[in-house]
Amino acid sequence: MTNWLAGMKITAARLNDNTLTDSTTSGLTAATNWTVVSFSGRKVSGITTVHMLVTRTTTAVSEIATNSGNIADTDMCTLPAGWRPPESINAAWGNGSVDGECTITAAGLVSLRSISGNAGIATSTNVRCTAVWISENG
Repeated sequence: MTNWLAGMKITAARLNDNTLTDSTTSGLTAATNWTVVSFSGRKVSGITTVHMLVTRTTTAVSEIATNSGNIADTDMCTLPAGWRPPESINAAWGNGSVDGECTITAAGLVSLRSISGNAGIATSTNVRCTAVWISENG
């Protein structure tokens, strides 16, 4: 329900009540050295949620310096058009043993940025990432 204040103009954005519900399980594109295992996205009442599960297929991702938690920004995947945040956001990722931070750009590129512990991400490791943001009107 919109609260109208004196002087407010009626616009398409103000009339949009964000009740559109949409979902997808396709369109996630793996970056080099990764394979998509599964992907799902949902849009409900103005909130977008995406779940990504990908597997590292070749060389391990290592810390830049031992026990630093820093890894070179590592591209993991790209979200499909229509399932990208309106601006860059940070999210968490994990694999059951280690976790860290990732960034998702407005272009949909998901890049791992940091890691807990000092193990890195070994070949054949599954990485899960879930992100939630407020959807743009339109």
